[in-house]
Amino acid sequence: METRYEESNKVTKQAIAWNILLTIIKIVAGVFGRSSAMIADGLHSASDIISSVGVLLGNYISATPVDKEHNYGHEKAETLVSFLLSILLIVVSGSIGIEAVKSLGNIQGIEIPTVLPLVVAIISILIKEYQYRITIKIAKKINSPALKADAWHHRSDALSSVAAFVGIGGAMLGFKVFDPIASIVVAIFVAKVGIEILVGATNELMDVSIDLEQEEQIKEIAKNTEGVRNLGEIRSRKHGAMAYVDLVICVDGNLTVREGHDIANQLEKDIIRDMEFVKGITVHVEPCNYCPGNTCFK
Repeated sequence: METRYEESNKVTKQAIAWNILLTIIKIVAGVFGRSSAMIADGLHSASDIISSVGVLLGNYISATPVDKEHNYGHEKAETLVSFLLSILLIVVSGSIGIEAVKSLGNIQGIEIPTVLPLVVAIISILIKEYQYRITIKIAKKINSPALKADAWHHRSDALSSVAAFVGIGGAMLGFKVFDPIASIVVAIFVAKVGIEILVGATNELMDVSIDLEQEEQIKEIAKNTEGVRNLGEIRSRKHGAMAYVDLVICVDGNLTVREGHDIANQLEKDIIRDMEFVKGITVHVEPCNYCPGNTCFK
């Protein structure tokens, strides 16, 4: 678990450093290059800094050992961070959109941008796409919802820089309305990502089950566990990057309590070994004639 959080913290600290640099150069380029789209993009990068700091905080809390008040650990702190980051994204998108709409009402007052913000937009696209790729790779590896949210924050920033590039380029060609329109497109990108992350985080806070594909993997492990004849009900709930599983198995009714226990214990070990994100599992043993949801596979 220490290695898991170390990997997450390393890529997140790198993201914070890059985002501080990008925020400064984007806002400076937007102000001196006369581009509202680039200023909006700079504000988006500034929100990335806040979100990455949130990920670090979530990692710190999640890594805290089990205590008397939290018998199942603190992994849900990652999900809570994802929830808060999604709200931040939605608020940022609303702010950008409102300012852009105001600019549309005063087209004559919009200044034609210089080439400076155009160059910065290209730099931003390359850096943010790189950040997305390295962050999502680690997020999938360690199954971190908070880091996945932060990765998509990077991708939305890359897409918003693409929109800014198009808007700035159009404005430089004489179509001044392109600049505020680009800001609106940026806002839509940010809002979309924010809403998707919000839905996912809300589901996890409400103890959403693991994926059907993962349930099938549990069934396959049970089939290959000696002594398990049938598999009954499977219940699961995500716990941040981890998950807890409860299931019912059916064994030969003539076995001793010790033999039934050994079969269940072996199944638990096999599932935790093959499915690293499963933090805890409870196996209830029934004699075959009483197995709920009887599905014979042996």
